[in-house]
Amino acid sequence: MDNIDGINAGLLILRIAVGIVMIAHGYNHIFRGGKIEGTAGWFESLGMKPGILHAWLASLTELGAGAMLIFGFLTPLAAGGVVGVMLVALITNHLKNGFFIFRPGEGYEYVLTLLLTGLAIGGIGAGEWSIDNSIDSTWLWGWKGLAIGAVAGIGGGIALLAVFWRPPAKNAA
Repeated sequence: MDNIDGINAGLLILRIAVGIVMIAHGYNHIFRGGKIEGTAGWFESLGMKPGILHAWLASLTELGAGAMLIFGFLTPLAAGGVVGVMLVALITNHLKNGFFIFRPGEGYEYVLTLLLTGLAIGGIGAGEWSIDNSIDSTWLWGWKGLAIGAVAGIGGGIALLAVFWRPPAKNAA
């Protein structure tokens, strides 16, 4: 295995790992625990209204972006999906709880790691072992891919928050 094969193997492992995590999130939001209704209620409690819209939006984005990453299909857009969902989670739920995820309320280390990994994948691209390579969309990798992932993810997340997020009022002590 030469260096290029090693890089392609590493990218495949990274894409599959992040893709599985995202699919598991989406699946969990729709089918586990309180199902989509419970997810909608939780999103409402965070100020994402209407909760049912955002529960479906986040869950389907996680499922779609995860699958796209695994197959290496339109990778910068998939990366943008990861970035956007994790940015909204970071701002609405995790940032206020500090860095470490094991703190009460869950800190932001996990979602920040996924967000930055999504940006990196957008810039690096999917590698040779991908649908992107097979359909010759590798021109989207590099700076273009990083920009697509950032604009789609960060821009989309900020736009979504600006239009729909109404943080709950803090209780007076």
